[in-house]
Amino acid sequence: MHDTPTPPVDCLDVLVVGAGFSGLYALHRLRELGRSAHVIEADSDVGGVWYRNRYPGARCDIESVDYCYSFSDEIVQSWTWSERYPSQPEILRYINFVAERLDLRTDITFNTRVSSLIFDETSHRWTATTDQGDVIVARSVVMASGQLSVPQLPDIAGIEGFGGQLIHTGAWPRDGVDLVGKRVGVIGTGSSGVQTIPQLARQADQLVVFQRTAHYAIPARNHPLDPAFVADLKTRFEEYRDVARHHPGGTHRVIGEDSVFDVDPAALTEAFQGHWDRGGPDILAAYRDLRSDEKAAEKAGAFVRTKINEIVTDPEVAERLSPKGYPFGSKRLVLEIDYYSTFNRDNVTLVDVSADPIQMVSGTEVVTRDQRFALDVLVLATGFDAMTGALFEIDIRGVNGISLRDAWADGPQTFLGIGTHGFPNLFIVAGPGSPSVLSNMLVSIEQHVEWITDLIDYLHTHELTRVEAESDAQEKWVAEVNEIASRTLFMKGNSWYIGANVPGKPRVFTLYLGGVGHYRDVCDRVAADGYAGFLLS
Repeated sequence: MHDTPTPPVDCLDVLVVGAGFSGLYALHRLRELGRSAHVIEADSDVGGVWYRNRYPGARCDIESVDYCYSFSDEIVQSWTWSERYPSQPEILRYINFVAERLDLRTDITFNTRVSSLIFDETSHRWTATTDQGDVIVARSVVMASGQLSVPQLPDIAGIEGFGGQLIHTGAWPRDGVDLVGKRVGVIGTGSSGVQTIPQLARQADQLVVFQRTAHYAIPARNHPLDPAFVADLKTRFEEYRDVARHHPGGTHRVIGEDSVFDVDPAALTEAFQGHWDRGGPDILAAYRDLRSDEKAAEKAGAFVRTKINEIVTDPEVAERLSPKGYPFGSKRLVLEIDYYSTFNRDNVTLVDVSADPIQMVSGTEVVTRDQRFALDVLVLATGFDAMTGALFEIDIRGVNGISLRDAWADGPQTFLGIGTHGFPNLFIVAGPGSPSVLSNMLVSIEQHVEWITDLIDYLHTHELTRVEAESDAQEKWVAEVNEIASRTLFMKGNSWYIGANVPGKPRVFTLYLGGVGHYRDVCDRVAADGYAGFLLS
């Protein structure tokens, strides 16, 4: 750990904000291109989201052999994953392994936050100020600050004054939390909640789960990886990864071409059962209309609700756990390990907040309309201010002093999710308007970092100083993002994908659903056409 910040270099080609997967690869690639680069990181070590999300049960829902770098064959050959779905400790070990292998920490300043980024229109450079008083001037800035970096607290009266221990899953204490013999409450049953609730139930004396929205969860069926499978994959990893680069989701999921309605009901149930038994999210791609037709999605939704009723012994609890009011697949599909069976435990109580709303937190009690729950620990699995939260925490001011927050007052505006008009030489990794969190993030991160650093190198080799997204290109891209999303069920999910979890946030779907492979082709065409859609000068 790096408790004392190392002062950064005060004049750079490129400043990188964030030392997670994106920032580390950006630093490595910029070094290879001969650019002077430095990373500013708020935490005390590398890892980003995997440094902070240390809650019991934290795990990736992309398979480990896909959720890794591919740019270095040496790293591919030197690292061996142990499980189908990697746990947070293993992912963090992997990130540290990469940082050490590439000697990246020498160009990272830890325990330091960028407070402001101001663009100078005379010099065409950014000036960054940090909370440690550093002033850094850089030709370009790469925002690798993450999509799920800023924890979102629920809007509940008195919650910040909770008299016991209050913890957000996204800011779990580094040394862990002793829950033995404790009365524990959890607010939230999205991905983090579904992962941590079974683990907390095994430790706590009593666990009260405050469910705001019932989620569809599919078994992960996690298991140790077969060493023979891993050894074989390493002999053909580049070919394996290249398939993912051109796949709609950046993975190897088989996408069904049939409609739900073209399949015999018995065969449909058998297919869903096969996906349930194998585990993982592939059920979402089993038929072509599950993401676009509400009646088709209901076929899968009804199947999952039947499974919940088979697992949960109390019919009333099973009913409360059964999702209602939104189509299957319109919110994030969660992978579970012992989640539903946890509610058969005697020490677990489920409170349906939609039927018995939380009124306030008073002292050590969570007070609902009908009940009071005295707790020692309150865990908030309430998600993040996604996509824009980390960007808006910094006072970013572009041309004519306009702030990014004001420029995006009606929702994020980008070209390709990479650049935004009025903010020259500022690049976002896996930002709004790209496939981002609806893809295999490591495939998307590598593609973005490579594209952005190639553009930065292009500027240098062509003796250019400034690049900015064109207003018209940006407007057309935002329209395309919205148009594709309108053909899907995502707008009916009222999820964090559209900012529904943050009061006052514009309800805008900001992710590109045209597919990772197609998106890559678009980006490649833009670059091949001299970065058409960007103004270079």
